[in-house]
Amino acid sequence: MAGAAACLAETRVGQVVMPGEALLLPGQGEADGERLRLTTTGPQKGRLVCGPGLRRGADGLLVTKCGLLRYRGHSAQAGSGSGSSSGGTYWVDSQQKRYVPVKGDHVIGIVTAKAGDIFKLDVGGSEHASLSYLAFEGATKRNRPNVQVGDVIYGQFIVANKDMEPEMVCIDSSGRANGMGIIGQDGFLFKVSLGLIRKLLAPDCEIIWDLGQLYPFELVLGMNGRIWVKAKTVQQTLIIANVLEACEHMTAEQRKCVVAKLLEN
Repeated sequence: MAGAAACLAETRVGQVVMPGEALLLPGQGEADGERLRLTTTGPQKGRLVCGPGLRRGADGLLVTKCGLLRYRGHSAQAGSGSGSSSGGTYWVDSQQKRYVPVKGDHVIGIVTAKAGDIFKLDVGGSEHASLSYLAFEGATKRNRPNVQVGDVIYGQFIVANKDMEPEMVCIDSSGRANGMGIIGQDGFLFKVSLGLIRKLLAPDCEIIWDLGQLYPFELVLGMNGRIWVKAKTVQQTLIIANVLEACEHMTAEQRKCVVAKLLEN
């Protein structure tokens, strides 16, 4: 779509955008040469964050993925119909099969090899991610974590760009695990679409709450499309996993009917 006229991003929120489209932000006319104030460290007052599916272009934001344009302001809900010059986040909600590592994403990886002081993890991307043995809570040169090939690890990306190998850690900025690390051996790991993961992580999602009425269970969600679930028995674990997979194509009424039938049995 090279050469197409740019339009205001706020008028396209909730609509389908295509790769190559140029989007202007509120307060920036098509002939305005003012530089966009974008940051990758998080939303700040008066600043706009360029999210997944968008990148900085000469005329504003440039769409790199096909999908629905979304916006979240500081006081607005995601997907609201208007942007604000006071700041916020624009991103493209797309359905893609392969996960592309993004800095800050929490993912589930599988240890495939040990290379000196580095572990190699399969995260579902185009290349493996690296994880240092010091990137665990309390890890030192003498106190190394007991990580074996085949272990499932929940961690966070601190390096993720097209020019460098992805790098993960299992600690937050304070050096605490905060739920990250080696996931227990018991449990079931399966893969779903990236769209379902975003749906489950949405603040207003009721799927997990509905499933909690069936059995108590543990759940770990990775932004790379992997889910780890563990219930009291293998049968309960498989039921939870099957319902989660089916939720992607069910309405809220259908899901509640399925849960009600399972409760009766």
